[in-house]
Amino acid sequence: MPLFEPGSIRGLVGDQADGEYTLDLQGVSPDHAQSAIAQMLEQSRFGDSKSVVVRIDPATPTSGETLFLPVGRQLLEARRRGLIARFHPLPEADGGGFYVELPGRNRDEEAQP
Repeated sequence: MPLFEPGSIRGLVGDQADGEYTLDLQGVSPDHAQSAIAQMLEQSRFGDSKSVVVRIDPATPTSGETLFLPVGRQLLEARRRGLIARFHPLPEADGGGFYVELPGRNRDEEAQP
């Protein structure tokens, strides 16, 4: 991607590439990746807020279709539903994937008897 300087890319996609947890989806099928993300989202509803780096195989000239679009769409839909506070793709220098912030359990629900 010679059109952008590395500093410009970080300005577009964000500078956070390290999370508290890592979900490694490198080498897995799209169905397995979708299931793993769904499980991560379900489990996060009952825990504290946290950050997760979702690792996927980076695109190469011979890689064919990657998990970038299916995983990105699933994360975007989860953000629309309020299951993700925010996310962004990782800069190419940090490998393929996404940085995800999960809001955790709803504190208002805990306060109710």
